[in-house]
Amino acid sequence: MIDLYYWTTPNGHKIAIFLEETGLPYALKPVDIGKGSQFEAAFLKISPNNRIPAIVDHQPVDNGAPISVFESGAILQYLAEKTGLLLPQELRARTEVMQWLFWQMGNLGPLLGQNHHFVQYAPEKIPYAIERYVKEAERLYSVLDHRLADREFIAGEYSIADIAAYPWTVSHRKQKINLDEFPHAQRWFQSMKARPAVIRAYEIAKQVNTAPVITDASRSVLFGQGKQPSR
Repeated sequence: MIDLYYWTTPNGHKIAIFLEETGLPYALKPVDIGKGSQFEAAFLKISPNNRIPAIVDHQPVDNGAPISVFESGAILQYLAEKTGLLLPQELRARTEVMQWLFWQMGNLGPLLGQNHHFVQYAPEKIPYAIERYVKEAERLYSVLDHRLADREFIAGEYSIADIAAYPWTVSHRKQKINLDEFPHAQRWFQSMKARPAVIRAYEIAKQVNTAPVITDASRSVLFGQGKQPSR
């Protein structure tokens, strides 16, 4: 059994999609990041960076004590290796998947996250910041589009690279991206959106977070984090 510490963010969706794709049994443990649940001591023992998602695997393959994992890319790799699914064993195919997983973790996620912040959430609209991160979004979608020009999925076969990238593209309109300008990415996006496991994962999200609106109180929690006191 996997405990999934989760909220309805792109990084949270990644792990829900993987678990739904593979049928690995899991228990959902909502962590309401708008209310500050990510700073609770019990959660920090699992995720010291006070971010979701995180997991606890109660049946690791070495038959030892439960293993906790934080960081969505590390979780995807861990679960893929545990199940033997969605991550090839052959050297070159595995390398393809892993470099695109790291591309998502180091580029697509952080830069689209900044896009989200300055375009949607910042109390002051800063034209320079908005232009910078919209242009970065355009660059990243171009990279994705070129990659998908001659293959169905990012690394050829469906993999954790696709699972990692897709949730960050769901909000393309809010990122000021017209997906019609990226036809290969558009085709991939529609294919991902229609997968039964993806549909199930997003239905779960609707049940967990019934009021996904940023309020002044949640804004302070989400964007006002600075130095944390010693624990």
